[in-house]
Amino acid sequence: MHTSISCVVPVYNGARFIAEALDSILVQSLLPTEIIVVDDGSNDATAEVVKRYAAHVTYVRQDNAGPASARNHGIALASGDFLAFLDADDLWHKDKLARQLTALESNSGAGICISHVQNFWVEELAHERERMRDQPFAQPMPGYVCQCLLARRTMFDSVGKFDETKRVGEDVDWFMRADRAGILKVIVAELLVYRRIHQQNMSYELFHSQKARGDMLDLVISNLHNRRIQQNK
Repeated sequence: MHTSISCVVPVYNGARFIAEALDSILVQSLLPTEIIVVDDGSNDATAEVVKRYAAHVTYVRQDNAGPASARNHGIALASGDFLAFLDADDLWHKDKLARQLTALESNSGAGICISHVQNFWVEELAHERERMRDQPFAQPMPGYVCQCLLARRTMFDSVGKFDETKRVGEDVDWFMRADRAGILKVIVAELLVYRRIHQQNMSYELFHSQKARGDMLDLVISNLHNRRIQQNK
C-alpha cells in the first residue's frame, strides 16, 4: 500500500528564506505526496516567491494568527497518512523523510518520530555564532520542534492540534501533551534538520528575550503540573 506524506510549511514574511526551505523538500530522497504552504498574512514578497513553485506546492493564505494556527490550517487541508512540518526559514537533510518513515514503519507501535537538529546563524549574526560555538545551543540535539517531527496523522486525533493561544512553545506544548497521552516516539539519532537563527525568528527571540523565556518556562511548569495531576488520578 502506498504511504502518503503531507508536508506543511507555515510562513510569515519569509520571502528571504522560503525558496531554500522548499528546495530542501523537493530534493528529498522520499518526496512528500503534497506540500502545503500556509501564508500567515505576510506583507512581503512571500507569495511571489512561492508562485515559482506552483507546480509542486499548494499555497493558501490566511489572516495573521500565528504559527500554531497556520500549522493547524495545513493539517486540516492535508490528506497524507503522515504529517511533517518545515518552517520557512529552515532546511531538511535530503534523507530526512526517508529515514524517519523507515524508523516508524520498523516500530509499528510508535506514533511519532523526531530527529536531531543543528542550529546555524545567518551571516549578520556571525559574531553570535562565534560566541556560542562551544555552547549546547550550537551543538546537534534531539529536536522537540515541529521541523524534526514526522507523525502518523492519527496522532493529531489523539493529542489534538497545536494550541493557537500560545505565542511561543506551541510545539513543545504538543510534544508534552503527546507524552502525557502515552504516545510512543522514535528518535533517529542523526542530524536531519538545520534550524536557521536570524533576527526575526522565535529561536532568536527565545535566546534574547526575557519575556519569551519566561513564557516558555511557564509552559513547562504548567505541563509538569498537569502531568502530576494525571498521575495522581
